[in-house]
Amino acid sequence: MVKIASVKKGSPADRAGILKDDIIISVNGNEISDVLDYRFYIMESSLTLLIHRGPELFEVKISKDEYSDIGLDFETYLMDEKRSCRNGCVFCFIDQNPPGMRESIYFKDDDSRLSFLSGNYITLTNLKDSDIDRIIKMHMSPINVSVHTTNPELRCKMMKNRFAGRSLGYLKKLADAGITINGQIVLCKGLNDKEELSRTMNDLYALYPAISSVSVVPAGLTKHREGLFPLELFTPEEAAEVISQVNSFGDKCLEKCGSRIFCCADEFYLKSKTPFPDASYYEDYPQFENGVGMIVSMLEEFNSELEFIEEDYDTSVEKKFSIATGEAAFDFISSLSERLCERCPALHGSVYKIENNFFGNTITVAGLICGCDLISQLRGKELGDTLYVSSNMLRSEGDLFLDSISLEDAEKELNVKIIPVPTDGYEFIKAILEK
Repeated sequence: MVKIASVKKGSPADRAGILKDDIIISVNGNEISDVLDYRFYIMESSLTLLIHRGPELFEVKISKDEYSDIGLDFETYLMDEKRSCRNGCVFCFIDQNPPGMRESIYFKDDDSRLSFLSGNYITLTNLKDSDIDRIIKMHMSPINVSVHTTNPELRCKMMKNRFAGRSLGYLKKLADAGITINGQIVLCKGLNDKEELSRTMNDLYALYPAISSVSVVPAGLTKHREGLFPLELFTPEEAAEVISQVNSFGDKCLEKCGSRIFCCADEFYLKSKTPFPDASYYEDYPQFENGVGMIVSMLEEFNSELEFIEEDYDTSVEKKFSIATGEAAFDFISSLSERLCERCPALHGSVYKIENNFFGNTITVAGLICGCDLISQLRGKELGDTLYVSSNMLRSEGDLFLDSISLEDAEKELNVKIIPVPTDGYEFIKAILEK
């Protein structure tokens, strides 16, 4: 049962007499415990809601268009508390945060509902058989799973959870029920790489066609690892070997089923300076949010927009601008800026490489740059009229860096307008050339 926070005026629920602070017990006889129950069971055109109001318990009938909402809002998005992670993964980035950050940074989420609603990755260790049955009943698909390894003993070791191996059985149960699965393998040197990686890819491919895509991403290691499991970064040569191993297996999948399924994150390519594949390699970019294909996608979009730049923008307006990015993408972003300025001589841009002192120089991606490093390293630099940063740097509804410095505070410190830009070649050009 869940408490109603508000009722939209004029909605079916409002017309039926439902009030704020009423409690929903069930819909059409089905108990409501969270957002998934609610969304699934209100899809019918004819509803009977069991409502608890004070001492009263009564039914409310609602008729509406099939699949439409009835106009209720709740105190939280999930209607109850987020489910926290029970694991102690040896590579967990949250454990590598320094002290003193805002409380939400330290919350470890492992909520299957957010996998379906927001695309979050889950480990399956937080689920019971009844949870899996509900996923199947509601056909909540796709489900995004942090697999890491299909070796049960190794998975228990890597995740420090004695149930981590047993929960792998849920993958086959979901696959047999027709649930689409997107997988993630966080690769740790000396643990789940080499032969173990081959085993994992083979085991996951056996679930095809349920297994739709799998990303292989390197574990991020900060300087704040005191007392944690000893892990090492992949060298450029080792990163190239990982790419070769994954691509070799992906080629076989492509030949057998028409999809390569397994792809490495851009970080492996940047680390090893291996040339990126063309856009067709990434198919429909199913693992884009995991950093797989972002560089190629942005380049394709940039090239396409650059062809029509004179038609879409006034390229004669003089403008000085700057861009701040991480070490990993610095050469790539610099090349885009140079090409744009060559095409539009009225533009004058500078690209700055920000070293990650907050997390340590082993962290090179733009999305983990904090406000303190941005400010300290750009203070006194020529920033022009506008400073552009990756929108991935900002958290908490887009106005805070990871270290809780706000966008507004950074603008005041640097005396420049800061504009966040998505990882999109079209948006990159549009942001710089818009007046």
